[in-house]
Amino acid sequence: MVEIPNSLRSLFSAPIKEQDGTYIVEVPSSEIDFEALSADETYRVAILESPVSTESSVQQESQRAPSRETASHSSSGPPVEEGEVRDVTIETVGDQGDGIAKVERGYVVIVAGAQPGDEPTVEIEQVQENVAFASIVDSNPRAF
Repeated sequence: MVEIPNSLRSLFSAPIKEQDGTYIVEVPSSEIDFEALSADETYRVAILESPVSTESSVQQESQRAPSRETASHSSSGPPVEEGEVRDVTIETVGDQGDGIAKVERGYVVIVAGAQPGDEPTVEIEQVQENVAFASIVDSNPRAF
């Protein structure tokens, strides 16, 4: 499993496109909307090999609107669905102060207000290809 450093600000999938002799990686608007990144700033980028090998498949995937069907538990999509309630373990805290948990296949779930070691029950509120955002519905489900 790949270790995710505390300095990781954003994780998403995008095709690399050639334009006038340079290469462009399109940043999803949600990364700006959720303040993971800011426009007109410079960032260090890591490129990881995608299991999707054809450019057309990547383009089709990035152009699809999120839906309950694309957020199914199949091995090709995110392992969580919007509205799903589940227990997670917070492993670290991101730069924005939110807790970070990993679930099946290393999929990242961002939990506002959680700290490392917390084991809250969360509700998945938004699902993206590589990350989901959740809120705490029970902060200590294992306490008696």
